[in-house]
Amino acid sequence: MTNLTISRQEQATVLKRLIGYIRPHKKALAIAISILLLSVVGEVLSPIIIKTFIDNHVMKMSFETSAMVTLAISFMFLEIVNVICRYFQHLHFNMIALRVVQQIRVDVYEKVQHLGMRYFDRVPAGATVSRVTNDTEAIKDLFINVFIAIVQAIFLITGVFIAMFLLNAKLAVFVLFILPAVVYVVYLYRKKSAVIYMAMREKLSELNAKLSENLSGMSIIQMFRQEKRMNTEFDDINEQHFAAMMNNTKLNSLLLRPIIDLIYFATIVILLSFFGITSFTTAVEVGVVYAFVSYINRFFEPINQMMEQLAFLQQAVVAGKRVFDVLDEEDMEPAQQEKPYEITAGKIEFKDVTFSYDGQTDVLKNISFTVNPGETVALVGHTGSGKSSIINLLMRFYEFERGDIRIDGHSIKSYPQQQLRHKVGLVLQDPFLFYGTIASNIRLFGRSTEQEIKEAAEFVRADFIQELPNQFEQHVTERGSTYSSGQRQLIAFARTMARQPKILVLDEATASIDTETEVAIQESLERMRKGRTTIAIAHRLSTIQDAEQILVLHHGEIVERGNHQELLAKKGLYHKMYLLQNSIVE
Repeated sequence: MTNLTISRQEQATVLKRLIGYIRPHKKALAIAISILLLSVVGEVLSPIIIKTFIDNHVMKMSFETSAMVTLAISFMFLEIVNVICRYFQHLHFNMIALRVVQQIRVDVYEKVQHLGMRYFDRVPAGATVSRVTNDTEAIKDLFINVFIAIVQAIFLITGVFIAMFLLNAKLAVFVLFILPAVVYVVYLYRKKSAVIYMAMREKLSELNAKLSENLSGMSIIQMFRQEKRMNTEFDDINEQHFAAMMNNTKLNSLLLRPIIDLIYFATIVILLSFFGITSFTTAVEVGVVYAFVSYINRFFEPINQMMEQLAFLQQAVVAGKRVFDVLDEEDMEPAQQEKPYEITAGKIEFKDVTFSYDGQTDVLKNISFTVNPGETVALVGHTGSGKSSIINLLMRFYEFERGDIRIDGHSIKSYPQQQLRHKVGLVLQDPFLFYGTIASNIRLFGRSTEQEIKEAAEFVRADFIQELPNQFEQHVTERGSTYSSGQRQLIAFARTMARQPKILVLDEATASIDTETEVAIQESLERMRKGRTTIAIAHRLSTIQDAEQILVLHHGEIVERGNHQELLAKKGLYHKMYLLQNSIVE
């Protein structure tokens, strides 16, 4: 279960890391702060001009034209400068915020690309999507809203205090004593809101995960008429998210503007009472009263704005922690020693390999076998026997601790990842096509030329491409849903062969192809295997009868090995599987 609390130390660490993203934008930040400072100067000087007008002209009934024009021009000049400054200030701060969020998203996406398969086994795809999109969007508000509000509040409060001390030091000291009350409200809000915002983010992540899962499995949901149950489950998570949002609303309604407004009104009452009592003994300048009231308003307004932005601050801190949890994830793809080895012959050796996904239950136990260059080894066995696990380890999707896997005499841990991925071609049982064109799916953003793509398609007998209106530029929808299973598999075959791999891994590559299509591509499969070391997972034993060696797995162990005729003669597990499949066919 996710921890819904964030300590003050964790919050400070997250803020420090987020602010660290501003370092590359120091120049733009300096310009933005300079413009903000200029705007604050205008805010502080405006009440002085009005005070001068009231005390020196209105109260004395002196309206000299030149003085009036000077005051009017000065006031208008300040307001125009303020408008211009606010525009450029907003422009610069937003540019910095968008650049920062852009970089964070790039960092998170790059990290996700290199996470190990164990991470994706335990974290729903929708939760990861939520961190890359929703959480980074919340971080943007930190720089656009919170950062501006805090910097502006610091500058404006400082300027207001200086002006108030120049007008009346006693009252300025009194206003200074208000700050502890404001600081306490900020502390109380941050303490209470951290838990609430973490719960909100987690529920939003669960919503995204549930939605992503349901969209991916919509055909299954409709097939089994599970719409009502899925709606109920989604509504339950949505209700929990609503409850968390309501808790946040209640907290904001109490501890944000209402409390600060209460302190503000109390300050105004005390201020006017002070001037009222003082007027009995000495003259009070009306302009000073106006200036102080104006400064008090300018003092509390940025505080109000800052308090309102605390909601965004807490969201950004919580979102930042979730993003940094991904960036700090240690479950990475297997490390490479990056030795300058190249796969030439393609000889594969498994030596006493034992493997566990969870560190407790071994799914492979002392697996040892050798595949000589150009040979085909088939893996057969019941579901859960360990066939796919062998493939996962060979492709280095998972790290193994016990035993070793060698290619051409070198451990696969010593090969550069690029070499391993380029020389080992994998065709999965469920081919995945990306949004784009047939050509882009075969090339898959590699360096294959147009001619190489066509040759690969011809090699695997993907003749249907030539019959399409746009041929290789034919549009491919998400997951290739507009193509048949057989067509998708043929495109996957072409994708693999375009790279000319030395080792071929077939994970029941013909399972999704109908019998007629399977017969048509058997020649292509033979051509693909010719001169290449091949490991093939097979459920239909008829497809691997010509394999040089067949390994029969049971509960993670190799219980039988030999060619087709040798295994039938043993009358063991393979013989039983063969008879079972033939009886079903008959």
